[in-house]
Amino acid sequence: MTLRRQIATAVAAISVLVAVAVGLLVHQAMIRQHVDQARASALTSLDAALDAYRRGDPPGRATVDDPALPAPLRALAAGGRQGSLLARGAQGESMWAARPVQGGVISARVDFTQDRQAIADLDRIILLAVIASVFTTVLAGVLVADRISRRLRTAATAARGIAAGGTDTRIGELVDGRDEVAELAAAVDLMSRTLHRRLADEQRFTADVAHELRTPLTGLVTAAELLPPGRPTQLVRNRVQALRALVEDLLEVSRLDADAELPDLAPVPLERAVRRTVGLTGLEVDVEVSADAGADRRVRTDLRRLDRILGNLLLNADRHGAGPIRLRVDGHRITVRDHGPGYPDDLLAHGPQRFRTNAPERGRGHGLGLTIATGHARVIGADLTFANHPAGGAVATLVLPPDPAPPGPDPAPDPDPQP
Repeated sequence: MTLRRQIATAVAAISVLVAVAVGLLVHQAMIRQHVDQARASALTSLDAALDAYRRGDPPGRATVDDPALPAPLRALAAGGRQGSLLARGAQGESMWAARPVQGGVISARVDFTQDRQAIADLDRIILLAVIASVFTTVLAGVLVADRISRRLRTAATAARGIAAGGTDTRIGELVDGRDEVAELAAAVDLMSRTLHRRLADEQRFTADVAHELRTPLTGLVTAAELLPPGRPTQLVRNRVQALRALVEDLLEVSRLDADAELPDLAPVPLERAVRRTVGLTGLEVDVEVSADAGADRRVRTDLRRLDRILGNLLLNADRHGAGPIRLRVDGHRITVRDHGPGYPDDLLAHGPQRFRTNAPERGRGHGLGLTIATGHARVIGADLTFANHPAGGAVATLVLPPDPAPPGPDPAPDPDPQP
């Protein structure tokens, strides 16, 4: 049950219990009052009739040896005691009072029919009051619960926005009041500000480190080129180039994290662009294009970023997976699959994380390739997801937004892939 339903149910249950308890108390009190009044009236009539009987006068409303007298009360009077009894007989419900006299039992009867009708009328009034009070209370509880639930949903939506990367979102601006919900919003805002500050510090640190490394790295690249030819020189140059690529990746990650990248969108023929990217990687990739994604299929995207995304996915499949590597274009959906051990559970649960390859069996690497691919996919408005194929292997799926513009001349990509 939602919080609103829980509060409404609790309020309704409490309202019903309180209303029923109060109604029962009023009902019992009213019955007791009418019974006591009828008993007092019957005893008064009995006393007056007894005095008249002793003077030899007619007993008035009393009767001696009344055949309608209830048997329990008759037995009580025959035993020499006085009593009263509410009983139902041929004349309806009545309050009887009786006591023994010389030669028999004298009794007085007071009709209780009108009292019983009054009690029934009061019960109907109590029932209507109970229904009205429960309805009013439940309605008020629903309104209060709806306000609390609405504010909590607003806070939850803002919190999800923070989790999605919008750390500048402030829940306190959306949730009013000074109650516990407002305190929760203030606490989440404090957490968001702290998280935003730490993320900004981390992004600034990454950018600063990568920027500061570029100057000495440039000199190192130049110095490596001046070394004499040989196997040691080749090893040094390879490591320098790897370090240079890592620094460039760090700079690219820092720009993506800072949301400083803007896409250069244009209509792109998807099949030609995919084959061009595959050719640039120099990898052996089985490319399959569905009938829906022929040469005329266009998407509106940034060609450079599309190259970067697909290139990183293919290189990741080659480095951490196993062949054959298959790339399928189906409409606006591009799927890259390898036949290796698949993506680790941590990556599937939390997405790519920098400097983590997540599983030793997936090979070596600094873990920035998939992070960069995810960042560029976000920039161009594409959806990049990761999964494992049931038959084995990792599957990366890129869904591109379609091009709403009518077909035009072919864009810039080179139709002749070059290795």
